[in-house]
Amino acid sequence: MTIKLVFLGRLEDLAGAGEMLLPLDEPQALPAILAGLPADLAAALQGPKVKLALNGALLPPGAEPVLADGDELAFLPPVSGG
Repeated sequence: MTIKLVFLGRLEDLAGAGEMLLPLDEPQALPAILAGLPADLAAALQGPKVKLALNGALLPPGAEPVLADGDELAFLPPVSGG
C-alpha cells in the first residue's frame, strides 16, 4: 500500500520536494503518518492555517482523515498576494 503526500508553497521548500510517497502496511490516521515525518515538517503541516485536500476534495478544519492505499493528501499553506 502506498499513499502520496503533496506539499505546496513554503511547505514544499520545507519538505525538500513537492511530493512524498509513503508505504503503509495498513490504513493509518493522519496523526500516525505525521509522527513518522521529520519533526519540523510535521509541526509545519499541523499549522492552524494549513488546509488539507484528500483526493482533490478540501477537508473541513480539524479533520483527521484515515489514509489508505492510493490516497493523495495535499497540504495547502495560506497564500498571500496582492
